[in-house]
Order: sequence, then C-alpha cells, then structure tokens
Amino acid sequence: MAVRIFHYSDLENVYDSPAQAGRLASVLRDRGDALAAGSGDNTAPGVLSLVTEGHQALDFYDAVAPDVETFGNHDFDYGADVTADLVAASPQTWVSTNVTRDGDRVDGAVPWTTVERDGATVGFLGVLDDATPSLNPMAGDLTVTDPVAAARAATDALRDAGADYVVALSHLGQGDEELAVATDVDAVLGGHVPTERVERVDGTLLTRPGSGGGVVLEVDLETGDVTRHEVADAPVFEPLAERLRERLARTGLNDTVGRVEDPLERTESTLFRGESRIGNFVADAYRWAAGSDVALQNSGGVRDGPAIQGDVTVADLVSVVPFDEPVSVAELSGEELLDVFRGARDGSLGFAEPDWWHAHVSGAHLAWDHAAGELADARVDGDPVDPDATYTLATTDYLFYSDDEFPALDEAHRVDRLDVQYEVLADYAREHGIDPGLEDRVVFRRGD
Repeated sequence: MAVRIFHYSDLENVYDSPAQAGRLASVLRDRGDALAAGSGDNTAPGVLSLVTEGHQALDFYDAVAPDVETFGNHDFDYGADVTADLVAASPQTWVSTNVTRDGDRVDGAVPWTTVERDGATVGFLGVLDDATPSLNPMAGDLTVTDPVAAARAATDALRDAGADYVVALSHLGQGDEELAVATDVDAVLGGHVPTERVERVDGTLLTRPGSGGGVVLEVDLETGDVTRHEVADAPVFEPLAERLRERLARTGLNDTVGRVEDPLERTESTLFRGESRIGNFVADAYRWAAGSDVALQNSGGVRDGPAIQGDVTVADLVSVVPFDEPVSVAELSGEELLDVFRGARDGSLGFAEPDWWHAHVSGAHLAWDHAAGELADARVDGDPVDPDATYTLATTDYLFYSDDEFPALDEAHRVDRLDVQYEVLADYAREHGIDPGLEDRVVFRRGD
C-alpha cells in the first residue's frame, strides 16, 4: 500500500509571483498517482487575493486538481460566505472537523473524508486553531471548538469507516505536537508557521512545508519517508502563470511610487528576529501619517516574499501588508505602552516559533533582556517611558481586535482611523522615498 501525499501549505501571496505559482503547479501536476493536500492559508492574503477576495486561488486549484484541503485562519479574510463560494467552486474536498457557523459546517465542507489509493483507504480530517475568531476579525461569527477533541472524534469515525491511514490536515501551528501525542492519527500535515518541519513526535509523523510555496513535501505513508521538492527547480506551468499575469495587469496597482537601491529583505530571519529595514519602513510610514509619538507593526502582519527592490509599485507595497485594514491611532498611558512593548516577546503564539520577536517600531528604542526574560529599557524620543504620561501609538487596526497578539491593546484605546495600510505606505514612499536603515531600535541583551 504505497500511498504518497504531496503536502503544500500557506501559499498566501505566491499568486502575486506568477512564475513561482507556475513552478509550484508543475511540481503538483507531476505527482503521478500521489494525492495532493493543502493545510490552510492557500487563498489569502496577497495582492490578488485582496482584489479578487481569494478567487485567484481557483486558477491554481483548476491547474493542479488537489484532492483535499483544510482551512487556515486567512481563508476567512473576506468572511465565511466568500469562503463557501471558494469551496463550492474548487475541485478538491474541503475537510473541517472543528469549525461551524450557526451550528452548521461552512457550506461545502465536510468533517472528514476518505480517499482510495493503491488498495488503501486514506482518511483525512482538518483542524483549525481555535484562536482564529480572535486572530481574524472576519471570522468572528465562526465557532472553532477544541481541535484535539474534534480530531479524536473524527479519527474514531474514520477508523470505523475502514481507514488504513488517518491524516490530520492541521492549521494549528505549535499545536501540532499536542495533536500528535493526544490522538491516534498516523501523520499531521501542518501549516500556520512559516518554517519547515519534518520530524516524529510520539511515533507520529509531522510535516510542515513552510510558507510561500517554495517547497512541497512528499510523504510516503507506508514507509514514513519524506521527500523535499524544491519548487525553484521546476519548470513554469505557463497557462497558470499567464492567467495570474492577466489578473495582476487588471489590478490598477502598477503605479511606481519609489525606488529601492538596496533590496529590502522580508524573510523569516528579517521579520521575526528583531529590527529590520522593511519593518522600520512600515512603522515609520504609520508614525508619519498619524503624527503619533510611536508606531508599531506586528511582525506577522508584514508578509514574507521576494525582496522589495528597483522600481516599487503600489502592488509591491500591498504585498507587504496585504490587508484591507486601516492604520489606527491609540492613546495610552506610559504603563499601558510598556505592556504593549512587552507583548513583542510572546512565545505562546500558535503561529510562531517560541523565540520570535513580534514588533517593528518607530519613535521608540527597546532593549530586551534575554536572561531575565523582560523588557530592560524602553525609550520614546530618547527619554525613558514615563508610566504616568500619555502617548499616542499608530498601528494596524487588527491589533485592537486580536486577543492573541499584543493583548494590552483593545478597542477602548483607539482614538482615530486613517487610510488603509498600503495606501499609507504608498503616500509615505512618494513623499519620503524608500531608504530605511537600521538604528538599534530593538536590541537584545544576553545578561550576565
């Protein structure tokens, strides 16, 4: 019973790079009798996603004909009704074991499914992070139950249905380990965290291909072997690439707003390891637009992708923060601002690695003491933060809704809303250019 699965996940803005999407399609189209499975965030976010409300993913799905898919938090960026439309129009079966709305599954999704391959019955279930309603304001009408309990029930049902293998498609991120230990699944094909993973936990195979469609992992359920396919080595499937190029040409976002001579990287190592040039650019734009004391951009809100370089268009800046959300302004006491800054080193977030740093700032200088696990120093405009003073903070509107990231911020702090994030970036680029540096805005102390 040689059963193989080609695992992809977190494609997000890969559609904004038509050649990359075309190479990914070639890898998946060349899978032979292997199954193709996606573990979430494969419709959004991104430039085309923002313009088409995720429907650009249908071009990809039609090209590669996946077998099964589950939801990620961003697959609800445009509301559950739009998600249901995507489910209905796509060729694969969508499995969603722990997500309901008004007591029912998202239209078209099933709690689990089985697929016959090479004499074996493969059962698939799908689980979503139960923090999703707080991670995504557009998912607020969903009920997302405990994923482990839901996975146990679905596994029992699949075993009763004759499944030789049970595979969990997971968008839990760091929760994959608990899922592996607490359930009887044979493999957990994960997503949500943009770094790769192949290992065994308590005898269960865990895989994660990372974000951006750069790698597809081929899983052999019989042997447990995992083969890594580098998408960059594949030819471009031109029918898909051309379709995406046509979509991009119709976005109306091709106006050049600036030029970058020294490329702005936006990789995991630049976005989540402290201060970065791309993060400084975003935060500076927010503070400039708001005239605020400080600005903050959550690191996960800046999407990874190709470096920003050469002539920069509005579409390029949309790809940096591809959300239809405004920049908003908060008013906080100094003590509340310190609590916000402390949230930059939260190792409990399910979508993140434990050692990541989650804040890009402007107008502030922060020092974090690794040995003590605390904020050692915080300054605004060169002066220590006064706990009794009042400060204004510009940030993404998302942080006022999320209970997960920077919980010290809530809607009661908001005093103003400005333009959509990428419009703020474009206006700032036109006015000031795009040439951010590194200024020791975030430093890490190792202690004694």
